[in-house]
Amino acid sequence: MPTNFTVVPVEARAGRDGAGDDAAERTEAPGIPAGSESERPSSGDGTPRESSPFINNVDGERESYYEGKNMALFEEEMDSNPMVSSLLNKLATYTNLSQGVVEHEEDEDSRRREAKAPRMGTFIGVYLPCLQNILGVILFLRLTWIVGAAGVLESFLIVSMCCTCTLLTAISMSAIATNGVVPAGGSYYMISRSLGPEFGGAVGLCFYLGTTFAGAMYILGTIEIFLTYISPGAAIFHTEAAGGEAAAMLHNMRVYGTCTLALMAVVVFVGVKYVNKLALVFLACVVLSILAIYAGVIKTAFEPPDIPVCLLGNRTLAKRSFDTCAKVRVVNNGSATVTTALWGLFCNGSSPSAACDLYFTQNNVTEIQGIPGVASGVFLENLWSTYSDKGAFVEKEGVPAVPVPDESRASGLPYVLTDIMTYFTLLVGIYFPSVTGIMAGSNRSGDLKDAQKSIPTGTILAIVTTSLIYLSCIVLFGACIEGVVLRDKFGEALQGNLVIGMLAWPSPWVIVIGSFFSTCGAGLQSLTGAPRLLQAIARDGIIPFLQVFGHGKSNGEPTWALLLTALICETGILIASLDSVAPILSMFFLMCYLFVNLACAVQTLLRTPNWRPRFKYYHWTLSFLGMSLCLALMFICSWYYALFAMLIAGCIYKYIEYRGAEKEWGDGIRGLSLNAARYALLRVEHGPPHTKNWRPQVLVMLNLDMEQAVKHPRLLSFTSQLKAGKGLTIVGSVLEGTFLDKHAEAQRAEENIRALMGAEKTKGFCQLVVSSSLRDGTSHLIQSAGLGGMKHNTVLMAWPQAWKQADNPFSWKNFVDTVRDTTAAHQALLVAKNIDAFPQNQERLGEGHIDVWWVVHDGGMLMLLPFLLRQHKVWRKCRMRIFTVAQEDDNSIQMKKDLQMFLYHLRISAEVEVVEMVENDISAFTYEKTLMMEQRSQMLRQMQLSKTEQEREAQLIHDRNTASHTMAATRTQALQTPDKVQMTWTKEKLTAERHRDRGAGSAAGFRELFSLKPDQSNVRRMHTAVKLNGVVLTKSQDAQLVLLNMPGPPKNRQGDENYMEFLEVLTEGLNRVLLVRGGGREVITIYS
Repeated sequence: MPTNFTVVPVEARAGRDGAGDDAAERTEAPGIPAGSESERPSSGDGTPRESSPFINNVDGERESYYEGKNMALFEEEMDSNPMVSSLLNKLATYTNLSQGVVEHEEDEDSRRREAKAPRMGTFIGVYLPCLQNILGVILFLRLTWIVGAAGVLESFLIVSMCCTCTLLTAISMSAIATNGVVPAGGSYYMISRSLGPEFGGAVGLCFYLGTTFAGAMYILGTIEIFLTYISPGAAIFHTEAAGGEAAAMLHNMRVYGTCTLALMAVVVFVGVKYVNKLALVFLACVVLSILAIYAGVIKTAFEPPDIPVCLLGNRTLAKRSFDTCAKVRVVNNGSATVTTALWGLFCNGSSPSAACDLYFTQNNVTEIQGIPGVASGVFLENLWSTYSDKGAFVEKEGVPAVPVPDESRASGLPYVLTDIMTYFTLLVGIYFPSVTGIMAGSNRSGDLKDAQKSIPTGTILAIVTTSLIYLSCIVLFGACIEGVVLRDKFGEALQGNLVIGMLAWPSPWVIVIGSFFSTCGAGLQSLTGAPRLLQAIARDGIIPFLQVFGHGKSNGEPTWALLLTALICETGILIASLDSVAPILSMFFLMCYLFVNLACAVQTLLRTPNWRPRFKYYHWTLSFLGMSLCLALMFICSWYYALFAMLIAGCIYKYIEYRGAEKEWGDGIRGLSLNAARYALLRVEHGPPHTKNWRPQVLVMLNLDMEQAVKHPRLLSFTSQLKAGKGLTIVGSVLEGTFLDKHAEAQRAEENIRALMGAEKTKGFCQLVVSSSLRDGTSHLIQSAGLGGMKHNTVLMAWPQAWKQADNPFSWKNFVDTVRDTTAAHQALLVAKNIDAFPQNQERLGEGHIDVWWVVHDGGMLMLLPFLLRQHKVWRKCRMRIFTVAQEDDNSIQMKKDLQMFLYHLRISAEVEVVEMVENDISAFTYEKTLMMEQRSQMLRQMQLSKTEQEREAQLIHDRNTASHTMAATRTQALQTPDKVQMTWTKEKLTAERHRDRGAGSAAGFRELFSLKPDQSNVRRMHTAVKLNGVVLTKSQDAQLVLLNMPGPPKNRQGDENYMEFLEVLTEGLNRVLLVRGGGREVITIYS
């Protein structure tokens, strides 16, 4: 129902200064021409958007327009959201000129005059163009032959199927065309904006190829009319051999067709306005021809024309080489008989005693009326089909004839023979092009006064009109014309006249000349429309290799696209057979109509908020029925042509998906994907996946530098090698600060991460969080990344190399807390150490090993990860080795057998080795390393040094740690005499310590620091780390990758820095290390 608007003026306050100026500004501002608006508005992601006159299109010149105080409350929003008055003004002046319709040769003044001129209505703008495009060459040249071969009933079925298909497509097209403004491009624009760039590009090119081959078909029809019915003597190639007429005719079609194509291309190149001016003439030819057919049918009811057809037995004779339909004729008032020209054709001489053809001798020559008229009752004879093989005689049923055994048909006798094999599906493919052309109205939407009203009304009326014409013509042809004449494709029995022309009144030349000009005009229209369609596709930029065809002459005419169209059209002309070209373009048009129906069905079922067509007489079931009918007709016409057309469309689709430009057109496929994703997420959310379905769904934690660039890009390389595009990948990062302050940096960081993901071919999602602290941001990502059932189960991060540096005091703390978070969330954790030494995706590792050190059971992660890595070509040549550790009381031999059997059941190929670790005393080196570790931690806590002093003290302790294992006596002395330790005290530090009110307590603290004895649990842990590191170095020094169980952090948070030292010692000296910590569940199983 219509919505009522009430415009309420805002009264200015009385006595305001400058009120007149404000009023003047308010009057002038809406009048700013629309041409000053931004030509190509773009969104934040850099993708060009459709030009819109509504939002974000405000000129800087209008700033003074908002200086008044009436709307002061909204003045900060005026830069992005225009006032309603400005919006309505833009809507009133909004124009949508279609591409290629406005003549670029006209100057600006004439363009303005044309824009002000009244636009076309439904009848002129939609109905007549659709009528002209639908009625054409098939009606005049092939419809009588289709009725003769298929019979009235099956012909009625063929026409009904094809017309129903186009009617359902027109209903779907009307819904799409009335759902907003449709620029030029017709079906391409509608499909691409409804189904997305992939479908739009594929179907757009199919529609382009169909239009191009339609041009070839019209040109071949023009040449066939010229050479067969207008001027047969103009043929260049002739043949004397029997049966060679068809081959000579094909050569003539190729020569004349090529010349005609060249001439038409020149006409289109010179100026399209000449083609548009002649369109009315061509339409008049079509209308007059159809009226002449109906007039001729009416005349046959009262006075049937005298058109004799000669039969020999029941076989039809080609009446080109003789006039008299008799073997002999009487001369001299009946006193003598002489042989006729027909006798000479069947006998080897003109004398009555000459040897003649056996069939000619045993059968009589009879003559029947070719067009007996509506009242003759021939309708019942033409009800049923009469299909035949290639080269068969055109025979009349019910006429007595004496058959002749073993007769050769290649004797050059004047029989009417079928030129191709006929069957139902072939006739469907040949007929379908005669119902195409329903897009002519939507292609002119830019020139219509009210496109949303005219397109549905005009198109559906044109389809109903043409369907009635076709169906009535089938009935009338079957009721008026003899069956043998209907099956005579080229009118050979009528002395080479056009069959439908002999039926017309007042003269056959009305049909011949009318059909000639109408087919010629249709060919020009195809050569005009196809290049513009290709230019529209090229300018959309969705297919990179077609970019060159978006350019043309300085006035915008698509020169390069016209050249390509002419070349493709030439391939159709070289086929040279109208009956062979028609099924090809049927495929492309049916493919286009199929996707128009699909677009309407998808939009209707999705119920997207923007789907509000003004045309209400549509339903998704009608669209689905039309889509099914199009698909059925494709395979009915020719299953191999259908598969070939689908293969072409599929290849174009995948090419656009792989190489094409990203476009956001608000298409239905995106909405369909969102609905499918929502449905799948709701299905997946219930419960964790089964062990057989488990795969690492990875959250990759990236660190950024000051420029928001990724510090360790190899982490994404390793992710793509591990995932190979399967499963979920979330690339996360944290920016420290507040979102309002860091919004720009966050956008830049996200763009950098996405660019790196594209370069590393990492398929996944980017999620960046701005948080007050890195610790909180990382925890938020681990908790909330993902959606529903599509959440990560594994966290991948790089080892913090700078955890010992004093200028980064919290890196180790954040790392340990992240380990605790993943453990609490029951997620697996992968920590890559020396990540910058990991291979890139382009590298290929040669012979080498992936070593797995299986110390504790982690659910099978250590087994699964090498298997997944070896699926990638970087690691494919590496062999897998599994080491496990045996204690003194373990049976290492039995352990190895059990492990080999376990791997066998897991279907994993790997070498197995059991390493025995015997108990021995804790070495002095281990004791020293533990002591230095604890001293460093205690000292940093007590002294609370500044950043610079922390670095100095850390370096001092590191030096002492390195040299401590040389002499135990020196170590004992140093510990007992802390006064002799050369600490890096500054003068200011010493002064501050002297004046600090701590006194004896401080001295006691330092004495406690240097009299520390290492904690026994720490000594044991350090012993394990040193011992295991030595074993790993011995076995896996040269391995390409080492996977190790990652021990958990201590429960007491006071020892977090000690935990980092343990991990450092455990992995010391190894090149590439992946520390693995399971998520608390089994991830691999031996069961199928």
